[in-house]
Amino acid sequence: MATEAKRPKVDDDDGSELHPLQNFLQWCGTVGLVLSSKVFVSKEGTVAEYGMLAKDDIEEGEVLFTIPRSALLHQGTTKVASLLTREKASLESSSGWVPLLLALLYEYTSLKSNWKPYLSLWTDFQTLDHPMFWSKEVRKGMLRGTGIPEAVDTDLANIQREYTDVVLPFITRHTDLWNPGTHTLELYTQLVAFVMAYSFQEPQEEADEEDEEEEKVANPPMMVPMADMLNHVSTHNANLEFTLDSLKMVCVRPIPKGQEVFNTYGQLANWQLLHMYGFTEPYPSNINDTADIPISNLYKVSMQGIQSDLDQQLMEEKWEMLRSMMEERAAFVFGRQGCLTDTELNTVLKVLGMSGEEFSEFKDNEGWEEDEDEDDTRITQAFSNEGLPGLKSGWKFLIHEAARLTVTSYGDGQEGQTEDQDQALMEDEAAVVGLSRRQQNALQVRYGQKSILYKVMELTKT
Repeated sequence: MATEAKRPKVDDDDGSELHPLQNFLQWCGTVGLVLSSKVFVSKEGTVAEYGMLAKDDIEEGEVLFTIPRSALLHQGTTKVASLLTREKASLESSSGWVPLLLALLYEYTSLKSNWKPYLSLWTDFQTLDHPMFWSKEVRKGMLRGTGIPEAVDTDLANIQREYTDVVLPFITRHTDLWNPGTHTLELYTQLVAFVMAYSFQEPQEEADEEDEEEEKVANPPMMVPMADMLNHVSTHNANLEFTLDSLKMVCVRPIPKGQEVFNTYGQLANWQLLHMYGFTEPYPSNINDTADIPISNLYKVSMQGIQSDLDQQLMEEKWEMLRSMMEERAAFVFGRQGCLTDTELNTVLKVLGMSGEEFSEFKDNEGWEEDEDEDDTRITQAFSNEGLPGLKSGWKFLIHEAARLTVTSYGDGQEGQTEDQDQALMEDEAAVVGLSRRQQNALQVRYGQKSILYKVMELTKT
């Protein structure tokens, strides 16, 4: 089934779509961006809006384009860089994006910006279709159970707090460069989505053995012209490499003439792609798709059938300890080949099945005790698709019932069934074509997650 594989960039209903693109390509030449003669940017023959295509056969290792670091847009290259550096302390926030976003607020609205031809590709941000721009009712209706509505609610609250507490006071102090009437919360939110969808982060250098224990702060995001023209698939054929003087897009597998050049944004499930980038990969092409089973569902299943007050008290004590041990891991993640958080799931299942005496000993060892009989490789195998049917029957029951509860959170799953409304819809190509882009993307997320959960249920039948 054909669907968009990347968010659109320009809304060109007036037929003048080549004008901003040609301006951008001319600008690339003036800033020293070198584009290989073997590739070209086009809207024809790409999976979604602009993309890059091969003019000739391209071999592995060939450089597709080179971007000098001076052409990158970030807080160190913007015209207001010195001010942002001087007031760095007042711009700290949980996201770490404020300096870049202030640079974008300035450059996007400046008629004399050095990046105007690049930023003019986005005459407005109405084409960004992240779920944060959907109404709350639409998000809840289309994406119930996927985890996206909750993530978006958190994002929007953080954005508003960051703008109110950090950005607005700063721009109010510098009205010669920013204007609160122009640089509004609405524009700031759009630019956050722009950074989410189009920015790149330079990987950290490998740490020396002495520094391995120190947690390094991630490099801030930056805008990389031309690199963000490439669409994404999980089975990509190009990769962005960082050097001291430039960034290079390098072919990582042969690309035949006429085929599209694809970058990758990382090993991301469809819910992450839709949340952060506003698009999905069509089922079943996303090999990195995942589904979460909340730990709370395991607890609910474990509480079923408990009759004595002592047993209930013991289970509640286990639950409280597990919640403190899990910290931010509120769910177990399953991928297409099995559980990706197998060590945590293994420990939780062990704890839930412990007798009172065993649990007391476990607490004395402060939880995640070292067990000489436990082997990471064995655990990974046990919770893979191949290993799940061989688990203890009690463990399979807990996993199966927790997966069933998770399926019902989408609103149309029923106990024991292996297909639902989304599956029926996916099998009706004509019906899918008639869906809006939002409906198609939401369908891809829901169906991808539920297909994983149904597989888990099938493998853990008792």
